Amino acid sequence: MKIIVNFNSMIPIYEQIVDEVKKQIGSGQLATGEALPSVRNLANELKISALTVKKAYDALEQDGYTATVHGKGTYVLSGNQEKLIEQKRTEIENELAVLVSRARAAGIKDEELQEMLGLLMED
Repeated sequence: MKIIVNFNSMIPIYEQIVDEVKKQIGSGQLATGEALPSVRNLANELKISALTVKKAYDALEQDGYTATVHGKGTYVLSGNQEKLIEQKRTEIENELAVLVSRARAAGIKDEELQEMLGLLMED
């Protein structure tokens, strides 16, 4: 598993780890039952605190993406791809709702907005 963190980002490092693991689960790079690197190994690889990695792993477990077996490691749980797809769908719906509101406030009619979206989707 390859994770890259941006130390200059405003996003906390543990959140970057969480997002990257979720992305890899969603893309199929991390399969159900696959073990994540140990907390120590990932911390050493990224040159960060083991507590930061532990916080990320705890967040993944709390969100239902992984399970930790004491003394054995952290593993990817099944059913995560559907959960990630639904989560992304909800995010996109929310963003579209904001854009529709902005378009209406700017006086753009729904038909024109639909036409714009259709043109963008052709590319």
